[in-house]
Amino acid sequence: MNLPERVGQNIQDVRRARGLSQEALSFSAGLSRSYMGKLENGKNAMSLTALEKIANALGVDPSELVKPRTNRK
Repeated sequence: MNLPERVGQNIQDVRRARGLSQEALSFSAGLSRSYMGKLENGKNAMSLTALEKIANALGVDPSELVKPRTNRK
């Protein structure tokens, strides 16, 4: 799994754990829903600014979205 895929999966995992839709997260982060979908699917690499916006919207430190996750379902 490459880094954009890992970050996308981590965003999706945290978003779902918080009970948020992609639309709600994208609105909170100030990003488009279609862009959020591409990020979650690992289709787009993101800027550090976008990573920070998403992390803030999810209430986590940006490092949580980059590190490997061990609790996959």
